[in-house]
Amino acid sequence: MTPLLRFAAPLFAGIALSSPLLADPLTYEGTAGPGKGKKVVLIASDHEYKSEEALPQLGRILAKHHGFKCTVLFGLDEATGEIKPGNSNIPGTEALKDADLMVIFTRFQNLPAAQMQPILDYLARGGPVIGLRTATHGFKIPKDSPFAKYDFAYKGEDYKGGFGRQILGETWVGHYGPNHKSSTRLDIVPDKAGHPILSGVKSMWAEIGGYNAYPIEGSEVLAMAQPLTGMTADSPNDDTKKPMAGAWTRTYTGSSGKVGRVFTSTYGASGDLANDGFRRMLVNACFWASGLEKAIKPDADISIVGPFRPTWLGTLKRSEHVKPQDLAGYDTPIWPEAAAAK
Repeated sequence: MTPLLRFAAPLFAGIALSSPLLADPLTYEGTAGPGKGKKVVLIASDHEYKSEEALPQLGRILAKHHGFKCTVLFGLDEATGEIKPGNSNIPGTEALKDADLMVIFTRFQNLPAAQMQPILDYLARGGPVIGLRTATHGFKIPKDSPFAKYDFAYKGEDYKGGFGRQILGETWVGHYGPNHKSSTRLDIVPDKAGHPILSGVKSMWAEIGGYNAYPIEGSEVLAMAQPLTGMTADSPNDDTKKPMAGAWTRTYTGSSGKVGRVFTSTYGASGDLANDGFRRMLVNACFWASGLEKAIKPDADISIVGPFRPTWLGTLKRSEHVKPQDLAGYDTPIWPEAAAAK
């Protein structure tokens, strides 16, 4: 080894070890409960609905109350390692290799091959999936990419509608009621009230506007979404809009031949988790998708864990300089407040 290389080797090793891209992912480690021994990977990177707030809170609930091991991955700034919502750089997807459940809330991602391939490997083995809101259009991939068929607008008959349509049951169709003017009530489909995912679920409301959704054949719609004329749960129905599918289940078959369970909701912004009914449905869905439906209880603990400050409505200001480990533990705020103006 030349003197230059002898000097450079430890220097580069030090840089690699300190790189924000190689930092350990955010993990909430459960200790007891029906989820003990189950690993959940939650992937958050959208541009609008604060998945980076919603999924850490969901991970905390599953870990602290029910024993799951929950690893939360984020879109990160390549230079700083700070959470950058919607950025197509999600280090750590290799955690899916031994995961029992993937929860995905992404929008228009075009990931590097090293980050995309573990997701595809997970799907190949028929791993269970929960998709929220923009996950229906979770990938936007150029036509010349080897991953082009996962694009939300893919037209080929071999995988029409991409990941959204083929895995979650629907791709992006369009808004169904304006955000910040119209919120949504989700009503249980009467003959589905006995489904395990709906055990103990009452009075679901989402603060975000609706999406058009026409789930693929074979889907089981559990809740219909009724757009409202205002931003409170008691706002009147928007009588110009009929109810639209808002939550459903289905299955898909991976290339391995294994069948995977899927739960999809076109809702799930961070503030939606403040609603007890929606939050319970989502927690129950994680149990069901993981094969733990017999452990679902109508009065299971779904309480919020730690300080929770969902900021989608814009009434709360937040820091724009947050790294995953700033959300570690059960007592750190989700989301940290913006520093006081100087």
